[in-house]
Amino acid sequence: MTLAPQMDAAAPEVRIVSAELSTGPRVAHALLLAAALSGTVVTLSLFLTEPDLPLRARAAFAVLSMIGMGWTGYALWVLTQRRVLYARQQVVAGWMAVAFTSVFTLGALAIGVGSGMPVGFAAAAMGVAMVGAALVLLGRARRRLAALTAKRLALETQMAERRR
Repeated sequence: MTLAPQMDAAAPEVRIVSAELSTGPRVAHALLLAAALSGTVVTLSLFLTEPDLPLRARAAFAVLSMIGMGWTGYALWVLTQRRVLYARQQVVAGWMAVAFTSVFTLGALAIGVGSGMPVGFAAAAMGVAMVGAALVLLGRARRRLAALTAKRLALETQMAERRR
């Protein structure tokens, strides 16, 4: 007996359900977890073990550690779900990307203004581009979630009508 349902052309919902349960996204999120956790451990250990670093470096390590903890928490949340909810996860990841790129952009701008270093302004300009890209991806994820939610409600309405 196989655990996977038979897939045929007449059952597109079976393909959707089996795609939700695929291992590809789980492996990708496990890799994200490993990368985020590794980066967090490195930056946090540098923050904690190097007290003589300049204030800017310590602040950067602290912020990078918090960002790494955020991505670690996100990956753990995704991996502990019973099934992969692509659209909702993409919205959450989109908001995180907007927040983290905004923090980067503001930090780079503060370095540029505070120290007068042109590289800070260049990094802030790159940050503005990253914030823009994150906002585009967030908008796309929100539209996809809204469309899937509407489709689910329509299917639930159809099923309720068939039961009558």
